[in-house]
Amino acid sequence: MSVSKPEVKIREEGGRKLEPYEDAQLDFPESFMGVVTQKMALRKGRMTEMKSDGSGRVRLNFRVPARGLIGFRGEYLNDTRGMGLLNTIFDGWDDWAGFIQARIQGSLISDRTGKATTYAIWHLQPRGRLFISPGCEVYEGMIVGENARENDMIINVVREKHLTNVRASGADEKQILVPPIQVTLEKALEYLSEDELVEVTPGSIRMRKKQLQGNLRSLVRTERD
Repeated sequence: MSVSKPEVKIREEGGRKLEPYEDAQLDFPESFMGVVTQKMALRKGRMTEMKSDGSGRVRLNFRVPARGLIGFRGEYLNDTRGMGLLNTIFDGWDDWAGFIQARIQGSLISDRTGKATTYAIWHLQPRGRLFISPGCEVYEGMIVGENARENDMIINVVREKHLTNVRASGADEKQILVPPIQVTLEKALEYLSEDELVEVTPGSIRMRKKQLQGNLRSLVRTERD
């Protein structure tokens, strides 16, 4: 089963384009005030109330388009080191808020089918955060990680070390890998962009581009062998 990014219902009334809004209440340590308000501004959130009880935490209320909250919860918890609380409630319909850029980072996309190798993953770690581990089956168009930059990047995660009389395959054991991000259905749906899908099978949850063939997608930058 393939699932696309969640979409909100849009209304047309009296020539106006309307969308649902939420009242979002955020409670977090004051030290994270800057990053939280910046993220809410990018999602078209408008602060309606701010309270501080003197304990080092602050409580903010935002009126924000419902689509602006898609994918925000996980990002918010990361930004507040897991110490942020978030509650939302429907707050009526209002004018369309325009374009909302929910995710800044691009995706790392496999350019071929095969099994991911330790050698390839070790060299790709500086490019971003990976969702797979060595031995994982991948295919062309599958999203294997989150790019550290804004654009999508095509990568080869099945590349193997070319053996010579100087280097041995056993040297791969010395390469230390960062543990991959565990992809759950909730995290995957939050991560998706408009041109991406979540594949749900009895054995795994994967993310992919709607268009699997790389030459049919418009990419700013590619990285191959």
